[in-house]
Amino acid sequence: MAEQLRDERRQNRPGLPALSHAGVLSRRELRGLGWDRRAVAREVRAGRWALHGHETVAIHTGPLSAEARRWRAVWEIGFDIACIDGVTALQAAGLTGYEDDDVHVSVLHTMSVKPVDGVRVHKVIRRVEGEHVGSGLPRTRPAVAAIRAAHWARSDRQAALLLAMPVQQRLVTGRQLVTSSQEVRGRTRRRFIGVVCRDVADGAQSLGELDFAVLCRQHGLPEPSRQVVVRGPRGRLYLDVRWDEVDLVVEIDGSHHQLGLGPTDDALRQNAVVLRGSAVLRMTLLGLRLVPEEFMAQVCEAYRLRSLACAG
Repeated sequence: MAEQLRDERRQNRPGLPALSHAGVLSRRELRGLGWDRRAVAREVRAGRWALHGHETVAIHTGPLSAEARRWRAVWEIGFDIACIDGVTALQAAGLTGYEDDDVHVSVLHTMSVKPVDGVRVHKVIRRVEGEHVGSGLPRTRPAVAAIRAAHWARSDRQAALLLAMPVQQRLVTGRQLVTSSQEVRGRTRRRFIGVVCRDVADGAQSLGELDFAVLCRQHGLPEPSRQVVVRGPRGRLYLDVRWDEVDLVVEIDGSHHQLGLGPTDDALRQNAVVLRGSAVLRMTLLGLRLVPEEFMAQVCEAYRLRSLACAG
């Protein structure tokens, strides 16, 4: 009877849901609140709570939210060694539009951990100074998380996306990405990540234009003029590259073109150039890195067609 009364007092104790993390608590936290293993087991048998591993207790019986699943991953791998990282840390920081059902966690490479369903554990050589967010869910700050996510990505295309999206959504700056790419040591695509980070930070600018000139030579095209200035209805227009002899323009868009009024300004500039009689092709700087052959096939075809039109 006394034990039953104690359980009733625990169950009716106000504020327990507020102390949880999206409806879950660790066994360590529950012990601190007066719930030992036997008391937790009774709640589970009664159908009021549910277990989600050895260390995670949900004080409800419904599905776990994304936040609850992140806490579960940390507790099940080990609160003292695990840190939410990669794309999961980006999502925790506010990244939208990218789906990944697994929870990504990093631990030092010297740690031995057991597999946990729904959790992908990545071993890192070392931690970067100041990489952790100060409080709450143990997770890496967005710049570090983006670099690690790119290293852990399944393809270059996915890696580039995970570097560009946090900048586009203003979770991190391009400069912070460049710095973190120099601090975080990964085992895969190191050069590629460094190049993409610089692209994201600097936009098309000279880097993309010079690389484009090399591609033109490789595909038998004459080298175009770069940073051409023409007059438009709103003043001077700066075009990335242009072949004057066939009146063909190629615009190379860096990630900054997706921010703020960038798309609007780009549309106005392109319309003004087309109304003058020029042909305009657009490519993204990431596309130049990932699928250069596909873009260059379009450029070569456009140059051929424009040449025929001018000759006729």
